[in-house]
Amino acid sequence: MTPELGQGILLVALGLTLWGVAAATAGGRTGRPALVESAQHAVVGVFALLTLAFALLVYAFLTFDFSVRYVALNTNLGTPFYYRITGVWGALEGSLVLWAWMLGLYSLIVVLGQRERARELYPWVLAVMLVVLTFFLLVMTVAAPPFTRLTPAPANGRGLNPLLEDTGMITHPIALYLGFTGFTVPFAFAIAALVTSRVGDTWITLTRRWTIIAWYFLSLGLLIGGWWSYHVLGWGGYWAWDPVENAAFMPWLTGTAFLHSVMIQERRRMLKLWNITLVILTFSLTMFGTFLTRSGVIASVHAFTQGTVGVFFLAFLALVVLASLVLLSWRWYALRAQGQLDSVVSRESAFLLNNLLLVAVTFTVFFGTVFPLLAEAVRGVKVSVGAPFFNQVNVPLFLGLVFLMGVGPLIAWRRASPENLRRNFLVPVALGAVGAAVFFLLGVRSALAVLALALTLFVAATIGLDVSRATRARLRAGESLFPALGGLLLRHNRRYGGFVVHLGILLIVVGVTGSQAWSVQRESTLAVGETTELAGYRLRFDGLRANEESNHFKVVGRFSVSRNGSPPALMEPTKKFYPQETTPIAGVDYWLGFWEDLYLVLGDFTRDGRQATVKVQVNRLVTWIWIGGFVLTLGAALAILPERRKP
Repeated sequence: MTPELGQGILLVALGLTLWGVAAATAGGRTGRPALVESAQHAVVGVFALLTLAFALLVYAFLTFDFSVRYVALNTNLGTPFYYRITGVWGALEGSLVLWAWMLGLYSLIVVLGQRERARELYPWVLAVMLVVLTFFLLVMTVAAPPFTRLTPAPANGRGLNPLLEDTGMITHPIALYLGFTGFTVPFAFAIAALVTSRVGDTWITLTRRWTIIAWYFLSLGLLIGGWWSYHVLGWGGYWAWDPVENAAFMPWLTGTAFLHSVMIQERRRMLKLWNITLVILTFSLTMFGTFLTRSGVIASVHAFTQGTVGVFFLAFLALVVLASLVLLSWRWYALRAQGQLDSVVSRESAFLLNNLLLVAVTFTVFFGTVFPLLAEAVRGVKVSVGAPFFNQVNVPLFLGLVFLMGVGPLIAWRRASPENLRRNFLVPVALGAVGAAVFFLLGVRSALAVLALALTLFVAATIGLDVSRATRARLRAGESLFPALGGLLLRHNRRYGGFVVHLGILLIVVGVTGSQAWSVQRESTLAVGETTELAGYRLRFDGLRANEESNHFKVVGRFSVSRNGSPPALMEPTKKFYPQETTPIAGVDYWLGFWEDLYLVLGDFTRDGRQATVKVQVNRLVTWIWIGGFVLTLGAALAILPERRKP
């Protein structure tokens, strides 16, 4: 009964969303509260039904109900309990259910939190949210139904993709989807503002926290994805400009641009058209990213699903872009900016340049991602765009963005005077220059590495200078140090939350710079008892052993590792053999450290276990990336708190 029950639930939910769209639209046009209230009830009902469908799918996984085709393809009797739950969203159909459920949750929160705050926009916001939900339910009932019956039901399933048997599977997709679906809310408000011609600041004010939350979860999803790549894939890196990585990175870039440009609209009444365009672009890129990762048009180590849904996503994306362009042209005159740029040496200019750089990076990432598809479609030849292209084009743009992180918050609005520039930037520039000289004297010869580290010092100094001045002002008013600092953060949490986020980004920049500039690796083939050395580490190959796990067989390499005469410790990289896979999966063993990580990957080995190949990597400063993610989390949490200004 599970397949029929699940499909029935989704069909009823689809009917409810269609009714909700009609009721919300009619309520918005006529102003009849009863219709809007009916649309609200539809949102509540759809969320309840999606929750039921999601729970039913989880139950089918937990009970090995192989009469459900999706369950049979993505689990088997040997799958551990934990991965039976995470396997629910391990492939196309289940990930769509999770996506729709999260979108339903966001819609429910909008109903609970926004219905009294923006009465004119509210019906249209509901209509847009329900249209997006309708699309996902249409895909789930027509193109990729998760409850398709498999007859006869097999005795055992195929099993989950082994690369997904990892703790990151419970956090990475959830964070990523919360980011993707979260951007639907500001998009819905932007469309509602266009429909009602209320394109002032109201929709921006109402969606500020929504945008930060979506941006934060997308950031977290990207970072966890990097961690998953680092410790699961066995290549020792965290970012490879893979098309799926790029698909999630592009909306993050435009979302970041939007978070900065709204400040110009709030302060100077400028960039109304630009801000709405950025929100539409961000939402469109989430749809485009989903198309890339779910359509099967790209080959990627991250693309775990493929099916016939691509044409649905492409059609919906075209509809979104076309409808948005029509609305933008309709409200063109209302979107004309009221303010103007007084000087190129001003905060507005810095933020504008920040936006242009972020959009430029987005364009290059987009171009590099879709170029192989275009080349194959036009010329019929397969080409690839690799990391060298992305690095060569984007690294200078990223360094420019780091520089603007220091300039933007401290330079004056409208027109910066020479005194303003001297007062705010003399010390940070001097510190950055001294830092560059010190790094060079310490042996750093890469110009990009020296520049990146000097810029991080410059930005950190601007933040320190601002906090120091504000704290001293409160000390002069009679407060003691910690209450002054705490009060500063809480009463101006938006500004200082942003600063903390910037500090997290700086730590990530240092981690990326260090890992790119100073990491070393060696691949050695060793007989039992032989040793190899790298960067002060000494490894001795002690042999192999084999283990039979519940759903796979694995060979474990045993290596005694010591450094600088310390007692040797055992490291055990593995190679896993799954019956449903044609090639083995590497199981990395690693030691994480503040300054460097030691990272072992087992390669080929002889059948008698007397010889094995091991790749040894010493990766510098990678841990700083994960610490930066933690700091970024603190900053985002601070930024979404209600601002409590002193009366």
